[in-house]
Amino acid sequence: MSLCTLIGTVVAKDETREELREILAGQVAPTRAEPGCVNYDLHVDANDRNVFVFYENWRSRADLDAHLKAPHLQPLFGRLEELLARPVEMRFLDMISEPA
Repeated sequence: MSLCTLIGTVVAKDETREELREILAGQVAPTRAEPGCVNYDLHVDANDRNVFVFYENWRSRADLDAHLKAPHLQPLFGRLEELLARPVEMRFLDMISEPA
């Protein structure tokens, strides 16, 4: 089975960094409980604390697409221009190795 991977990068404005961090951290538990979620991990860049990165693996692209419409993402998606310094970057990958 080939997993669907997403690497999402979210960059906060200086003044919204802590609020954005709280919003993003609040998405972890409900997302991990979604059907098809293999792993969902939130990181902050070691050199730029405004840059947050999600590393996600999903059972299928359909599961990932359903996740992107989940209601618990609205606190972020509903306020993108207010919170972010630039648009969300989403890089979709197909895993070719066996997951660990």
